[in-house]
Amino acid sequence: MEILTASWILPVAGPPLARGRVAVDGGRVAWVGRRGDPGEPEGPARDLGEGVLLPGLVNAHCHLELSHLGGGIAFGAGFVPWVEDVVASRGRFAADDMRAAAAEAIAFLEEHGTVALGDVSNALDHLDLLAASSLSAVVFLELVAWDPAKADATLAWAETRMSAVAPSLRTGLEVRLAAHAPHSVSPALLRRLVERGGPAAIHLAESPDETAFLARGGGEWRPFLERRGLAHVEFTPSGGSPVSYVERLGVLHPRLVAAHAVQVGAADRELLAHRGVSVVLCPRSNRNLGVGIADAPAFLAAGVRLALGTDSLASVETLDVLDDAVLLHRQFPELDPAAIVRMATLGGANALGLADLGAIAPGKRAALAFAPGRTADPCALLLSGEVRLRPLEIG
Repeated sequence: MEILTASWILPVAGPPLARGRVAVDGGRVAWVGRRGDPGEPEGPARDLGEGVLLPGLVNAHCHLELSHLGGGIAFGAGFVPWVEDVVASRGRFAADDMRAAAAEAIAFLEEHGTVALGDVSNALDHLDLLAASSLSAVVFLELVAWDPAKADATLAWAETRMSAVAPSLRTGLEVRLAAHAPHSVSPALLRRLVERGGPAAIHLAESPDETAFLARGGGEWRPFLERRGLAHVEFTPSGGSPVSYVERLGVLHPRLVAAHAVQVGAADRELLAHRGVSVVLCPRSNRNLGVGIADAPAFLAAGVRLALGTDSLASVETLDVLDDAVLLHRQFPELDPAAIVRMATLGGANALGLADLGAIAPGKRAALAFAPGRTADPCALLLSGEVRLRPLEIG
């Protein structure tokens, strides 16, 4: 058994503990408390010194396979031009370069205190890299098919691909079927996914262009589809929000991980809360792409389950979800810092269904991180923008 102590223990599931202690046995938390608390185990302690011991971060929405685009895609031209740049880039890079960038991104996550992620993939070509890492991951195989005539073939390809990669998976690494977005996946394909209990993830209400297209058939998205050779696809605008649109298709359910949710109103938030959907906020990506700011306090007031994600290096500078937590704190200084830290840890673990991560509590995995620094407020230190987490080696 190993006993860890630091100037602050941040369990997340409970209040911070000054000079707290954590006992770890067999890779799991056996006890957490202060010296003299009931059940305290005997043994020498390893003092980490001044700083905050906390659960490792959970990046609940990222795209590892776009890591090769870091620094190569302009942010400022608007959402649809950005999408076009990302799509156009896919054929310009060698597979080895893309894998090398994904491997570098995985190493960065490990080195900066991330222990788990929700990774969106269109090909599943980097699963072996994740399998060789220390990260737990839910990989969402993302389907894109606006033409309803391609719904069955797209789903059949996805199911074949999932069967092919199944032998390479390990404990803590799984693949789930997902939809890209309501404006890029046909109603027919969304219904097929719903019949199979999904989709497991979706980009939802990310941009004004998405909202305008689904509600009125307007905005810049229809011209984009036409340029992609999809002008023949008929679509009847719903007249409502993206959230109400997918609700009518049966997409909202308690296991759904919905990324962004920027363009939502009060009724949308109530619906997301009622359906038990986990919403993953990506503040830096939304800022960089100019699509708006998700109203985190309003989501919490409505009872929506929140997590944090980075999105990809095509739209953010780093894959460190702590950077998104820092920006969210600056956007909403009235928001309880502890709630933001929870989004970056336990909120993400809950969203991905990783029950043994996200908090320091008996029975949880001892997947921990440490932020060095002297402070009277551990959450304030984490959100100051002045610290970097490091993974904690156990044993």
